[in-house]
Amino acid sequence: MEYAIAVIDIGMTNKKVAIYDDALTQVDAHYRVFPPRDIDGLEAHDLEAMEGWFISRLAEAAKTYPIKAIAVTTHGATFTAVGGDGKPSIPCIYYTHEPGEEFHQRFYAQFGSPEDLQARTGTPYLKAMINTAKGIFFAKEKFPHEFQKTAHLLLYPQYWGYRFTGKTGIEGTYMGCHSYLWDQVAGRLSSVAEGLGIASLIPGKLNNSWDVLGTITEEVSQKTGLPRDTIVTLGIHDSNSSLLPHFTKKGETGFILNSTGTWCVLMNPVKHYGFAPDELGKVVFFNISAFRGPVKTAIFLGGQEFETWSKILMALHKREDLPPYDEGRYRSILEKKNCFLLPELTAGTGQFPRSKPRIVEAGKEYHFEDISRGRALPPCFNDYENGFAALRISLVMQTLTALERTGLTPGVEVFTEGGFRQNKAYNALVSASLPDNRVFLTDIAEATALGAAMTAKMALTRKALADLSNDFEVEYKEVAKSSIPALFPYREAWLRYTG
Repeated sequence: MEYAIAVIDIGMTNKKVAIYDDALTQVDAHYRVFPPRDIDGLEAHDLEAMEGWFISRLAEAAKTYPIKAIAVTTHGATFTAVGGDGKPSIPCIYYTHEPGEEFHQRFYAQFGSPEDLQARTGTPYLKAMINTAKGIFFAKEKFPHEFQKTAHLLLYPQYWGYRFTGKTGIEGTYMGCHSYLWDQVAGRLSSVAEGLGIASLIPGKLNNSWDVLGTITEEVSQKTGLPRDTIVTLGIHDSNSSLLPHFTKKGETGFILNSTGTWCVLMNPVKHYGFAPDELGKVVFFNISAFRGPVKTAIFLGGQEFETWSKILMALHKREDLPPYDEGRYRSILEKKNCFLLPELTAGTGQFPRSKPRIVEAGKEYHFEDISRGRALPPCFNDYENGFAALRISLVMQTLTALERTGLTPGVEVFTEGGFRQNKAYNALVSASLPDNRVFLTDIAEATALGAAMTAKMALTRKALADLSNDFEVEYKEVAKSSIPALFPYREAWLRYTG
């Protein structure tokens, strides 16, 4: 190979260092999980341990591969405050921390109503600190003296770029990912960023994901064995990164990506920014694509819900298998309309913030806490296959609402990737529910890392994204459509229970 690209892919659970060759083929990858640090009872990212591992993996890779570029992609809603010494001035707190309702009310009392902020910044009211600005607001209150030592406020991909290059910067995908920090109407830092008093701490120019932040420092070069002219790009938000292979193959609009995992993230690249009046207050928002275009987005914790309910069923029946799709069984449940598994296990994170996690069967409610503690058992959970069918149907119902909120219209194609690709029942029912839309499964195993590698190749070669189309193949396997009319009245009944 002429050159290689190192991708540092930082998820909330798994961290990865992957190597791509000059044809964008992944040739090496290593994974590791880093437990959180406990700081004053708060979960914090172990930045020091992570950095040590990244450096060691790059050093090992440098012995085999001619690495010329490093690209970083990370999960959202995370920032790092850096002091004058170049090290974090405050802990990097997990965005999953929930400060409580009083905190959220104080935030909106100071910075504006949730609806007004959503209209301007594209950011919805999310619980915990899944809005970056809330994380900063919390940190300023929790660590006031330490925060005063901050010289740079860096968003997560750019923090890692800073550690490799000593240079600071910002780029569009992370500024625009439900942060409250970017005014998407005016195209500048938001009133929230100004109200937090952090505008002077944020690097000024908004860059592209494929722009070069800098070359690695002498220290990083010595520790890794990489040459000093190894470039580091600005970095990219993970969900936006996963769009890039599809932009290359399909263009920048005309499809919705249903990226499934712990978070199910449904993204519709659209031509114009703006909410309908009835969308304000809902968990629908706009990310900013790598090309600065609006990406209408809806999310829910589908993977978490599937895993949590599955564990209950598996423990109850002392089984670990996942039942296959039996269309007749699903048709029967849908036609009877008397068993409904409802969200949300983590309140305020999905499309039904007023819904309480429970099962309603034959008109009787069985709440999640009672089920999980063995105090109640809905009849459908007495049958292992029926329990899983109710769970999978619930995920389909949540997906359909999320698709609608991203602006699904007839003719738009839906691409599903991630963990739910293997869920035959889920995919069959989603396709059957969308008679006017073709549904495809993609074969991209790690779209986020591939997208990041693409940005690095753009930086190295100065090629446009479209010019990379011949470097890799994507299989779009269409999901066959069945006619299941009972899906539609079942969904109407299911929705009535979500509040």
